Amino acid sequence: MLGFMLATIAQDRGRDWTVRSAGTHAIEGSTMSSRTRDALISITELGGHRYNAHRSHQVAASDVTWADVVLGAEASNVRFTRGLVALDETKIVQVRQFVLHAPIGAPLAEQLRVVSALELDASLDVADPAGADQDVYDEVARSLWRLAQEFASRVTE
Repeated sequence: MLGFMLATIAQDRGRDWTVRSAGTHAIEGSTMSSRTRDALISITELGGHRYNAHRSHQVAASDVTWADVVLGAEASNVRFTRGLVALDETKIVQVRQFVLHAPIGAPLAEQLRVVSALELDASLDVADPAGADQDVYDEVARSLWRLAQEFASRVTE
C-alpha cells in the first residue's frame, strides 16, 4: 500500500521519485489482494492507479542497493531487510520512526543517519492486515496514507 501512496504523492507533487514496492514475505508475482485493492480505492486522493497491474516482489539486496531509502512498516521488516545488506543498512528505516524523528529540513542522508541510529520500536509498527477483515485493511490504509504524506513533507529532493 505504501508504495502506491508514495508513487501517487510523487506524481501529484512533481517529485522525481521512482518507487519500488517489495515485501519481506512476498510470493513473487502474486496479484494484489482484493482487500488491499479496496482499501487503496477507498482513499480518494490515490486516484486511478492500475491496481490490477501490481505483482508482488520479494525484497532483495539489489533493491536495497538501488534505493536511496527503504521504508518498512514494521520493526521486523526493517530488521529482516537490514540483514540482507550490512553496508546499506542506514538507509532502511521504520516509516513511523522516520516521520517522528527525522530532522525537518535536513538532507535525506542526515535524516536517515539520525533515524537509523535509533533502536527499532515495535510499538511504532503499522501492522500487516493480512487475513483480517476489510475494516482492518481500511484502517491500515488510512494510517499509511497519513504517514506517506508526512514522509513526503519531510523529505526534500
